Amino acid sequence: MAKAKNVLFIMFDQLRWDYLSCYGHPHLHTPHIDRLAEEGVRFTRSYIQSPICGSSRMSTYTGRYVKSHGASWNGVPLKVGERTMGDHLRKAGMSCNLVGKTHMRADNEGMERLGLSRDTIIGARVAECGFDVFERDDGLRAEGPNGFYDDTGAKTYNKYLTDKGYESDNPWHDFANSGLDEDGNVLSGWFLKNSTEAANIAEEDSETPYLTTRGMEFIEGAQRPWCCHLSYIKPHWPYIVPAPYHDMYGPEHVLPPVRSDAEKEGAHPILSAFMNSKVSKAFSQERVRQAVIPAYMGLIKQVDDQMGRLFKWLEDTGRMDETMIVLTSDHGDFLGDHWLGEKTFFHDTSTKVPLIIYDPSPEADATRGTVCDALVESIDLAPTFLEVAGGEAADHVLEGESLLPILHGTATETKRKAVFCEVDFTTQSEAVLLGATPDDALMFMASTKKWKLVHCENGHRPMLFDLENDPNELNDLGGSAEHTDIIDEMYALMFEWTRRPAQRTSLSKEELLDLRTSNKGKGIILGVWDENDMPEADSSKVRNRKARAHFE
Repeated sequence: MAKAKNVLFIMFDQLRWDYLSCYGHPHLHTPHIDRLAEEGVRFTRSYIQSPICGSSRMSTYTGRYVKSHGASWNGVPLKVGERTMGDHLRKAGMSCNLVGKTHMRADNEGMERLGLSRDTIIGARVAECGFDVFERDDGLRAEGPNGFYDDTGAKTYNKYLTDKGYESDNPWHDFANSGLDEDGNVLSGWFLKNSTEAANIAEEDSETPYLTTRGMEFIEGAQRPWCCHLSYIKPHWPYIVPAPYHDMYGPEHVLPPVRSDAEKEGAHPILSAFMNSKVSKAFSQERVRQAVIPAYMGLIKQVDDQMGRLFKWLEDTGRMDETMIVLTSDHGDFLGDHWLGEKTFFHDTSTKVPLIIYDPSPEADATRGTVCDALVESIDLAPTFLEVAGGEAADHVLEGESLLPILHGTATETKRKAVFCEVDFTTQSEAVLLGATPDDALMFMASTKKWKLVHCENGHRPMLFDLENDPNELNDLGGSAEHTDIIDEMYALMFEWTRRPAQRTSLSKEELLDLRTSNKGKGIILGVWDENDMPEADSSKVRNRKARAHFE
């Protein structure tokens, strides 16, 4: 009988939920991902916990909110004491392995303080977000006058390209992420005008097929039960893709931007600062969108084709019937919507992500091909995987909830009242524009199915969106006197969320309750006037005792 013995956890970087045909894109057809949705459950209200790579992923890997784990931006280390998906799964007897990207930064100071060396098993796991690394590839072998953005980025991939005959000191840039003109000049993918070029690389050697192959190589040699985090770099920028995907789509396939003049003219001061960043100004230009979006779509089409290759291999090798497959993204991409580029704001364009889960178990037969609109968060994946592994979730550590009841048809909703997301933009240009200190450059989002509230520090009014009547989030009601009651209700939800005992992780709730009685009979006597005011047995160790006098 089919049963999920393994977990294939697929994550794409910067993949918008609405750029898949099963989520409604009219031009970008993704039949292989669509087929997974037909055989599993497709979630329509799945939210990340921070719209930036590093902090979003740290929430997914720990099963905890950003305010709980503290890794609030790219490059902010995950505290050495934080437990991760790998810690929980290994305790339940399932391995946890990485093929691809994490954007994790190790807490080197904490590791040194505790004497943890990276050349030990435990030290290596702590330094790699709890994963046993088959291959880590964060991509972005970006180099500037001050050095590399990431000294380890794409190192193994670059060696692979060099061995294949791509001659360069950085083939990741010169071939995988750049075009070439007729005179042999490299057309860097960093420049948006070159998005229309074909990357100067054989399609099978580009990043997405490469990671697919590496994922298959891991699975082929893995001893079950295993969890494999197959974490793709694309369709994250640089926006450039090899032939034949570079010209599959054109301006006629670019949907109009979701934005309005009134939205920009009346923008909240924080949102206005984000609209005025360099990347947002670029994506507000139609020439940029017309060049970039077809390339972005080509990257996604390549992704889908590689999913077809991967799923067929799983079927041919008999692994499809014993592997739960989870497909999601770490955040979206504004692409000019709301006059924004990148991802670091709270519209659904960025914070809502695709989530498709295929469970081969017979218990999931009743929900195959269904669509679920429950409020789901990325922190729900860790407890879901743990339940598949047969473990019991430590709910004083893991802040999400297992989705197996929904997958197996015994529930249609999660228990939560709202989803939450947060951004710490201290290091960004927007903070400079606003004159914001590290204590000010913070924003929080609470969203129900009907309302979305954005709270900003430093005394700014909130933002409020009516998701039922304004699903495109164009009309900010945060300054409306008619909506003060709604704003108060949403703040009450946010306040309830902030009061959770997120840092109380050293003892479970059951162990805390046990402390009420575990010290009974151990000699502590408080508030008793006379020994006869309590049972003799409880004070037997301090009754009828003799001692000689030391002082006359």
